[in-house]
Amino acid sequence: MTEGTPAPVYGSAVTKVEPFGVDHIPDNERHGRPSSQFFVWFAAGLNFPIILLGFSAAWFGLSFSAAVTAIVIGAALGSLLMAVMSRMGVRLGVPQQIQARGPLGFFGNFLPVAYINVFAGVGWAAVTVILGGKAFAELTHLPFWLCAGVLTGVELVVSIYGYNMINYLQKVLTYVLTPLFLLITVVAVVRGGSLFHADSKASGYIGSTGGWITFGGWFLSFLVAWAPFASDYSRYLPDTPDVVTRTAWYTGLGNFVTICWLGILGVVVGSSATSSDSITALHELAGPFAIPALIAVGLSALAQNFLNVYGGAISVQTLKIPVTRSQAVTVICLLAYAISLWGASGTEDKFKVFLNLTAYFIAPFAAVLLLDFYLGGRSDPSRITELYDRRRVLDWGFVAWAGGVAASVPFWQSTFYTGPFSAAYPGAGDLSMFVAAGAGAVLYLLTYRLKPLWVRDSPGGSPDRTPNEPSAAIS
Repeated sequence: MTEGTPAPVYGSAVTKVEPFGVDHIPDNERHGRPSSQFFVWFAAGLNFPIILLGFSAAWFGLSFSAAVTAIVIGAALGSLLMAVMSRMGVRLGVPQQIQARGPLGFFGNFLPVAYINVFAGVGWAAVTVILGGKAFAELTHLPFWLCAGVLTGVELVVSIYGYNMINYLQKVLTYVLTPLFLLITVVAVVRGGSLFHADSKASGYIGSTGGWITFGGWFLSFLVAWAPFASDYSRYLPDTPDVVTRTAWYTGLGNFVTICWLGILGVVVGSSATSSDSITALHELAGPFAIPALIAVGLSALAQNFLNVYGGAISVQTLKIPVTRSQAVTVICLLAYAISLWGASGTEDKFKVFLNLTAYFIAPFAAVLLLDFYLGGRSDPSRITELYDRRRVLDWGFVAWAGGVAASVPFWQSTFYTGPFSAAYPGAGDLSMFVAAGAGAVLYLLTYRLKPLWVRDSPGGSPDRTPNEPSAAIS
């Protein structure tokens, strides 16, 4: 710390409650190493449902090689997206949701954040609590409601402590979960691993191309769903060219390795599991090693939900709801727990529905943010104050996002809703996410040089508080 620089109020203290919410992180608070991003995302990717997604390769009638290439390409595209959005956090020092105020406007950002990050965040947290609660209930023979409640309590406490605590525990969980998932891998392959050829008579066969696109799209969707949170865990890192570059590499690598590893494992062992229920399938794959496998699934719920809950709380504050970050964390955890008690059955189907719906809405959101950062001049830190200016009510980025979502609706392919194009041409596969991103990008390029849609000049439209001023995170 140089002479004249104020001492940090948070710094790298793990056991101190984070005082910042959606504020810009000042230079004196910047700390940490780019390698931290590898642990954050590697731990979050150790997710048993990814193995279950891999089971679907045979259902689609794909060959082993086609399934593997679909996973690798989907994971590579998603990891590239995460890498770029993570480096944006280092450069700007603000959460991803706050960055979206740039192209969408201060209030235009409310609708996508409300759906993408709050609604979907609570839903993801609930699905993950169900999976972890089931695993610990099976392991301990305690009631599900109790196991889910304990998991939720841990997530609540850690998320209130915030950024430093989450980074520390994600590193610990990486070292704990990696050998456990390696054990699952070895045992599952030995007990039932096999390669296979394409099968046009498979029950889910929609053509080799359509099946490949849909299957690979699921793995891309998993990372697209994380994209609105990418900067949240890199925004404290020092803003130097070296850190920016290395952060992108570590983020991309952490995501790519886990998605490819577990997805391909699911493809290899899919024929030996006859159930889509996570716990039943785990018993079938792990056999006598089911106990350490259940521990792995239970603990992995924590690694995912630390991010879901923390990111959801930041989203609530982005919406200017008058609550502190700790209050937002509490509400999200209570909602997720209540939903987990109500919807404990059919978890795997809910997982796929959330993958689809979040990707359809997030893909154009991410496209607009990326283009605004690189073409719209948002990479300039001197413009950060614009992100806190209430006078910038609505901008053309909102039109680009909404137009991207609307353009994708005919292509939706989900148990929730199937669009007319998908119903008429199922062999094309699920193109929704790509249409949404493409349409959003085109609309942004057509409008980003235009004057803002709505800028007001009134006393009530004054800038939000000083960007560097810590929000009341505890009181």
